[in-house]
This record gives sequence, structure tokens and C-alpha cells, in this order.
Amino acid sequence: MIVVFGSINIDLVTKVGHIPAPGETVLGPSYSVIPGGKGANQALAARRAGAQVALAGATGRDGFADLALALLRSEGVDLSAVAVSEVPTGAAFIAVDAHGENAIVVAVGANGQTRADQIRNFAWKGNDFLLLQRETLDAEGEAAAHHARSRGASVILNLAPAGPISRSYLEAVDILIMNEHEAMVMGKTLDLTGSDGKDPLAVARALDRDFNTAAIVTLGAEGACGWNAGQSCAVPAPKITAIDTTAAGDAFVGAFAAALDQGEPFRQALICGVAAGTLACTRNGAQPSLPRGSEIHALAAKIGAAESVSWPPKRH
Repeated sequence: MIVVFGSINIDLVTKVGHIPAPGETVLGPSYSVIPGGKGANQALAARRAGAQVALAGATGRDGFADLALALLRSEGVDLSAVAVSEVPTGAAFIAVDAHGENAIVVAVGANGQTRADQIRNFAWKGNDFLLLQRETLDAEGEAAAHHARSRGASVILNLAPAGPISRSYLEAVDILIMNEHEAMVMGKTLDLTGSDGKDPLAVARALDRDFNTAAIVTLGAEGACGWNAGQSCAVPAPKITAIDTTAAGDAFVGAFAAALDQGEPFRQALICGVAAGTLACTRNGAQPSLPRGSEIHALAAKIGAAESVSWPPKRH
């Protein structure tokens, strides 16, 4: 089982010709209201990839709450640990440009009311996973991580959005997933021997070496790299034409966690993550873009059969 401790949002998405600069107003033709939030997205991504999933989070009592949970509920995610708050449901305001790139502003809302106590009633087993992000309070995420570890579960933290975390939090994490920017922030935060904080791949290696925390860096169109128990691997992403990259990272994280939950080794889980992230980029929206297990495994087989790449991948 995977227990996701994280955010539940409504995404308001508009297509624009280009991402606005500070002080600039850009008009979009319309907008969509789509369920999102990193916690909810990753829970649905893991569920669609075939895992049994529960979500601990919070919504408001407003009209967005049911819509935010609709896809999760319809696809069998356990929502028994979702609390109801007097604070409005969290919301994200997303602009997507003509190249599929996005800019996002998140209003935390009820997500700030999510508490570690919400996961205490689960019947934890030694092969379970706790999956976290940073759209809820770090103090509560850290408390949840320590509780899950005390029950024998493994802890995966997606360091998104970027920001420093405490050493005690990091020490409760088994696997840390970052994009390049998030890895550079982590490198600057910690005194990692052999890493100047400017090379995300060196940061990942230092985390694995110094903290015994497996570390993954997602590289967008290049794929992903990881360090685990002193061993490195790199998985290239197939070439595609991106339509919307909004939930690509969440698709990666959810599918990666699901693969581990299903007993796949680290490298194969990394391949599944890259496959899911790639597929998500070919569709619009956050949760609507998340692929299903059959699609992930079909593309993962093609990626796995491709010629292996050298470590580290060439940086531009």
C-alpha cells in the first residue's frame, strides 16, 4: 500500500501565447477547472499505475471540495483520512504556453490544515510506502515521515516545491525525488562533501553517500538519473512533442512509487516513472493526463530496450 500525505487542489488552467513577465497581463481564450494538487495527483498517478493507495489531506467545505476529490473517489483511492476544514480548498492558478511550458501560483488553503495524526490509524506494514511532497506544512510532513518509519514503512519525499528541509526530516526519508532546480536548492542548503550545490547530479550522489538516502533527479526531456546504495543509473526519455507539462513530475513520482510497491527494482521503477512522465506531457491538464498501468508498461518496455546511456548524461 502507498499512503500519500499531501495537497488537494483545484487547478484553474488557461492557455496563453506566452508566460507573462512581472507586471504584464496576458489574455487567454478560456480556462478549465480541473482537480489537482501534488498529493492528489500523485495518489491518482500511483492508483492508475496499479497500486493500492490512500490519501491523507484536507479540503474546505466549499463547492470545489467534491470536484477536487471526484476522480480519486471514482478510481478507488481510499479517502478516509481526508479531513474537512473551515479554510477554503487549495487552488492552483496555471498558465500554459504554446510550447506546453507552465507557470503556477498555488494558494495553500485547507492544505495548511493537514496533520500527521491523520495517518496514525492506518495498519502499517513493513512493505508499505509513505509518499510526501511540500505543499503541506514541512513540520507535519516530517512528523508523518518519522511515524511511518517507526512502523516499518519506507518514505519517499518529492522535494516540490523547492526549499530547504531540516536534517532530521531528511534522515527520515529513504528516497528523495527532485528536479534540477530543487536539487540545486538542496545542495546549497546542506554541506554536502564533493558537491558545490551547482551540479544536481553531484547533489544526488552526495545525498546517497552521506545520508544513505537514495536520490533521483528528473531531467525533463532528458529523462531521469538516480543514485541508490552507491550505484548510479540514468534513464533517457523518448522524444515527444509536449502539449502540457503540468503534471509530468507527479506522474513520474506516482508511477515510480507504484513500481516499487509492486516489487520492481530501483532501475525498473525509474523507467516506469520516466514512461509515465513522458505520457503525461502528451495530454492536457493535471489529473486527466495521468496514464494507466498498461500504457506505462508498454512505453517502459520500449525505454528499457533502448540502448543504455552513459553516466552522467551530457549537460547542456
